[in-house]
Amino acid sequence: MPKGIAILGSTGSIGTQALDVVREHPGHFQVELLTAGRNADLLIAQALEFKPNAVVIADTPQLDRVKDALFPQGIKVYGGLEAIAQAVTMDGIDVVLTAMVGYAGLRPTLAAIGAGKTIALANKETLVVAGEPITRAAREAGVNIYPVDSEHSAIFQCLVGEWHNPIEKIVLTASGGPFRGRTREELATVTKAQALKHPNWDMGAKITIDSASLMNKGLEAIEAKWLFSLRPDQIEIVVHPQSIIHSLVQFRDGSMKAQLGLPDMKLPIQYALAFPDRLPTSWPRFDFADYGSLTFEAPDLGTFRNLALALEAMARGGTAPCVLNAANEVAVEAFLQDRIGFLEMSDLIADLMDRVPHVASPDLEALEATDSETRRLAYERIPTAWNS
Repeated sequence: MPKGIAILGSTGSIGTQALDVVREHPGHFQVELLTAGRNADLLIAQALEFKPNAVVIADTPQLDRVKDALFPQGIKVYGGLEAIAQAVTMDGIDVVLTAMVGYAGLRPTLAAIGAGKTIALANKETLVVAGEPITRAAREAGVNIYPVDSEHSAIFQCLVGEWHNPIEKIVLTASGGPFRGRTREELATVTKAQALKHPNWDMGAKITIDSASLMNKGLEAIEAKWLFSLRPDQIEIVVHPQSIIHSLVQFRDGSMKAQLGLPDMKLPIQYALAFPDRLPTSWPRFDFADYGSLTFEAPDLGTFRNLALALEAMARGGTAPCVLNAANEVAVEAFLQDRIGFLEMSDLIADLMDRVPHVASPDLEALEATDSETRRLAYERIPTAWNS
């Protein structure tokens, strides 16, 4: 029987690539639910092709248009963020791919866990903000969380068959983004267009900017802490410009295992959806002859302050990662709107990490309050940051 798949954020970069995986293996997967934020046109086209049981458009003003297009096909249509959290609990869904961008993915992920659905996690902010309640809920429900980020998928693949062997440390690899080697003076004048040109990966705008600032690697470190039950001192970050080694695990005997391959997000998506099976693919293969060397270097924490701020938030724990994430989401949005500069993103995040009250052991309500307060202060601060 094919697995019933729900794709939260089907019109984004991860969501569209997940549907490419489904196209390649129609006998293995049945799309049961598709959700989108605002892109109603693409959501309609996807639903007409894959015939899911239901779709949800978060942008409720477009609900009637989606209904008019899909109701004649027998596809149920709902609107609003709350509807996403309800729809993931439907019978027939085996795996929920959480590919929504940002904090909005938290509630649907918790709802899916509560309904006993396997989680294919592409929304790193969920664990960054609420790692403790999410992992606790998954343990209590007996739900597996399979990572979709290429780095975490690499760690997961290296650990298959090694569950009984303690990890000494993991090494997350980073491409370094489009500004590797630049000075702070050079970063002060970079443009949105330059930041969106990633050298190796094809990703959505938000994650591409996070990669350019190295915030993405900091968020991944926090996510890895919860996914693999690690201490902060067990997580190392190394810049690997070729993006061939996707990450490594070092065991207590000193041996290391790595997962290698060409940079293609469809591979970790497919691995998470099909686990424990490895399905055949027709994608290009890595050839050592095409790469004269694979190089590694330490990240420049002084120049790329976002990574240093993320590691600080991970060490502080509590609501610090929540503040970091909310401030970063607002900062990236403002940068993409040309309202603040590239370096001002770090200034804004650092300021809010100092200003928002810290809660050492937050519950979900405290996290939501922290997220809301951080965003409120961030929007107040943006014009000042831009003019300073």
